[in-house]
Amino acid sequence: MARPKKVSMQNIADRLGLSKNAVSLALSGKKGVSEEVRQTVLKTAKELDYRLSGSGLAGEEKGNARNVLVLVPERIVSYADNEHFRFFHDMLWILEESIRARGCNAVIARIDGEMERDRVLPGLFEDVEHAGVILFGIAAKPYAQMVWETGAPLVLLDSYYRDLPSAAAVSANTEGAESAVRWLIERGHREIGFIGPANLTTSHEERWFGYWRAMREAGLPIREAHTLLEADDFDEAKNEREIGEFLERIVAAKAGSPNVGQSAEDALPTAFFCGNDRIALLLIRRLRAIGVSVPQRVEVAGFDGLEQALKPDSGLSVTVKADKRRMCEAAVELLLGGYGGRREAVRWAAEGILVNM
Repeated sequence: MARPKKVSMQNIADRLGLSKNAVSLALSGKKGVSEEVRQTVLKTAKELDYRLSGSGLAGEEKGNARNVLVLVPERIVSYADNEHFRFFHDMLWILEESIRARGCNAVIARIDGEMERDRVLPGLFEDVEHAGVILFGIAAKPYAQMVWETGAPLVLLDSYYRDLPSAAAVSANTEGAESAVRWLIERGHREIGFIGPANLTTSHEERWFGYWRAMREAGLPIREAHTLLEADDFDEAKNEREIGEFLERIVAAKAGSPNVGQSAEDALPTAFFCGNDRIALLLIRRLRAIGVSVPQRVEVAGFDGLEQALKPDSGLSVTVKADKRRMCEAAVELLLGGYGGRREAVRWAAEGILVNM
């Protein structure tokens, strides 16, 4: 016999002619709807036998769900980028271990590209009673917004959106970037460039700010021609091409100056800080392809502590190794500590470790 279909917030919203967000606010007891609307929503929810996963209806005793639902965008754990696959794969295992250490079960659900684009929740969201949701890695903003609007306790892990009031566990991006750039400055570098898609994630935005703060503190110039702050997406081939074109622009601009005929090495800054190790490794590959010796002529700093970046022959001079375990533990502590349901912009930043090769 077929199992009866569970009632969703959207069903309540459709019945009452309200937005899904209004229903979420009413069910979770948050501000933003009138008391009349709240009572109407609660009444309808009971009539339809709706149950808010992991917490019950507003004012009722909290459920005993010991499952934590982990939503994982498929693209960040795909084999398209082996280094990032290993980074996030390891982090996912650490997260599962951290959840089990708190006496809960990790229920992992992959979100494929079509689901993310069309904003479709996995079936497990309704089928499995859960204490809350951890949105793992970088999810598209509309998708993160949709999950937030369900009213389920939510914590974002490794990335967040400034205008989405939710708890998040991240790396200490600004401080880590600042320490890496200071390391380059202490090495004697005075012309330091920056590469990182600050338009795509808050992580790169914060690392850009760390770079900016270290440079300003040292009284060093930040040259627009030496900064690459945007990218269309995270496609590796496209990113490497964008970096190559960026280097070509620097060399071409210098070639038009009075010092005509100088080499690519003479045209470039003596160091670059990159928003992550993946970008740093792509930059090193492009620099070597145009005859620039790395790290002898140009030193490169990164962020994350990818396995390949830490190898002696990677060409990277320094990186900030993200504390993946502390980030995962922080995400679980935030969720089970009740911060996931507060609808407040709570940030837990785990300090990384500066590693020079």
